[in-house]
Amino acid sequence: MAGRRSSGRPWPRLRVVLAALFLATQANAQETAPVPLATVLILDQDRFFLESDFGKAAVERERTATAALEQENKRIEADLIAEEQALTDERKTLPAAEFAAKAEAFDQKVERIRSEQDAKSRQLTEARDKDRKAFLQAAVPVLGDLLGQKQAMVILDKNLVIVSLSAIDVTDEAIALVNAALAKDPAPAP
Repeated sequence: MAGRRSSGRPWPRLRVVLAALFLATQANAQETAPVPLATVLILDQDRFFLESDFGKAAVERERTATAALEQENKRIEADLIAEEQALTDERKTLPAAEFAAKAEAFDQKVERIRSEQDAKSRQLTEARDKDRKAFLQAAVPVLGDLLGQKQAMVILDKNLVIVSLSAIDVTDEAIALVNAALAKDPAPAP
């Protein structure tokens, strides 16, 4: 082995041979292994919820509750306006200290009512969020089945897609499937 120079690197040719063997093995593995389909589906999540039977019932319930709260707020407002007007009229005949006490009590009442009505409004929002979460929980298995039927790898929200073909939009199909699934097993009642 005289005349060979040592470059300080152990067997550079062996590295090249091993790398070539590795790449050839990977190429063979890719040729023999089934290549997964890279199908992407899109779903309009808002339409999926709003046009499903579950979503329609949830929206109607929310609409009814919101209308009832608005009517209650109008009634309360009318009562408070009348009470304020009566207090304003009493101002002329009441001693200043007594009027101040009544005015302070009225202000506290208004603040309490405002706080109560705000809490009711927040409860409506929380109920809407709860309905959407319950729907999503019920819909995930249906969407999983749809994913398998279409041999797809992912379902993206339509609002996140910049350009797509309408053929990959499965919203209508997903609505029909979730309606059928929830009609059979109405687990999360809206």
